[in-house]
Amino acid sequence: MYESMKGMLAKANAEGYAVMAINAFNLETARGVITAAEEMNAPIIIDLLQDHVKSFFDCDILTQPIIKMAQAASVPVAINLDHGHDIAHLKRCLHEGFSSVMCDASALSPEENARVTRGIVELAQTYGASVEAEVGNMGNVDGNFTDDAMYTDPDVAIKFIQETGVDALAVSYGSTHGDYPEGYVPTFHFDIVEKIKAATGAPLVLHGGSGAGEENMRRSVEAGINKINVGTDYMIAQREFVAKALAENPGYDYPTLVEDSWKAGIEVIKRYIEISGSAGKARS
Repeated sequence: MYESMKGMLAKANAEGYAVMAINAFNLETARGVITAAEEMNAPIIIDLLQDHVKSFFDCDILTQPIIKMAQAASVPVAINLDHGHDIAHLKRCLHEGFSSVMCDASALSPEENARVTRGIVELAQTYGASVEAEVGNMGNVDGNFTDDAMYTDPDVAIKFIQETGVDALAVSYGSTHGDYPEGYVPTFHFDIVEKIKAATGAPLVLHGGSGAGEENMRRSVEAGINKINVGTDYMIAQREFVAKALAENPGYDYPTLVEDSWKAGIEVIKRYIEISGSAGKARS
């Protein structure tokens, strides 16, 4: 059931829940994402970060095997290029079969961001693919946390959606990419989401979902978020499994270790699917 994000986010928007978008970077982690979604009967988005795609296996090698897994899945699965800031590479990903792409031109002026994004929307339509974009931007806990100056201006976002026709818009209202310090829960400004939603009705996206806090995520969905990105928590679960497994058994068979590690991340994904409200929505 390989799809673009357009249909699944439209359904989520109409029914008031969010679809989880989980970062994967190889076949094993993508398999874990699909397995978790199938166990929860939930639609799912596999986010492939452009920097990972370019560093590990490029789009011409990685895409087709994951597409085959998606086609064989019992739930709707989209493959989305996450933070596609290299526009030439983003176009290659569309050609290679990505069902969705994020055109991240948020570092440009609002006018240039809209111009670049509008061109990608027009191109993606020829492939039957959907487009996510971003207005405002989010920091990284390894560098600088998102501050007030980085939050999305609702008026700019509303104009951007109207001018570009994007299928989904990522907005910055308090989250940060990466692993927060232990015990830290960010403060979210839900009024930003609510104002954009009220004016446009468009599917909106939360980036940096890992560690954002269950209450923040549930309130985000109530405010109008229909896609939630999580990567760090999924990868941490696998890393911690590997560390513990090798500490207890240094001779752990490597193929089995790889197989067991992605399985360790499934419960993390299932928990987020439950929080997002998308459990049971694949065939409802």
